[in-house]
Amino acid sequence: MIKIENLSKEFEGHQVLKGLNLRIEKGETLVVMGRSGCGKSVLLKLIIGLIPPDEGQIWVDGSEITKLNEKQMGAVRRKFGMVFQSAALFDSLTVAENVGFSLSRHTYMSRNEITHIVSEKLELVGLGGTEELMPSELSGGMKKRVSVARAISMNPEIVLYDEPTTGLDPVTSGEINFLIAELYRSLKVTSVVVTHDLKSAFTIATRMAMLHEGKMVAIDTPDEFRKNTEPVIKQFLLNM
Repeated sequence: MIKIENLSKEFEGHQVLKGLNLRIEKGETLVVMGRSGCGKSVLLKLIIGLIPPDEGQIWVDGSEITKLNEKQMGAVRRKFGMVFQSAALFDSLTVAENVGFSLSRHTYMSRNEITHIVSEKLELVGLGGTEELMPSELSGGMKKRVSVARAISMNPEIVLYDEPTTGLDPVTSGEINFLIAELYRSLKVTSVVVTHDLKSAFTIATRMAMLHEGKMVAIDTPDEFRKNTEPVIKQFLLNM
């Protein structure tokens, strides 16, 4: 579904990604781990075309995206849903308006059709009946769930999650992990999850990747990842 070759990105003289290579298969949940500041979130922004690479190529469902114009990139982005670290809800909009935002802007659906889809997606994330609430009335975990509902509102083929459990208590983090796993099973979307939360990673991943010094030092199943003898991975796993 996504293929990355020789991807490099530098910010103000700091090389964040250095010739990174990665393949993400259709329907899998790939968890990308690494220390804070290692470039995990930058990788997501590159995949969805929010920032350009300095070098390298990115294929999304067979299309190489790094040379596309904004209109062409807009069509590619419709394949994606994005769950931001901060949830990034619009404070002045209701839950229903947040979830239906893309449907209102990018489709010709009637208000009734959008209302139906919004209710369906909120039920899917366990928030049925919250349509008229404002973001200020929601807990941190509820905001993340609304963000997930918004991300899947247009039935994307790929969902990107940027630190989905950051700032949440252990119980709420577990609920978000369960939700991500359930969406994988029920919707069969391709998911890319960036996190440094090891418990979360081992709960939801079908494969795990470790980003270190701008490159992937390992990509494997969770069971094989635990057995990896690479020093940087062994050190990272000590934090579990």
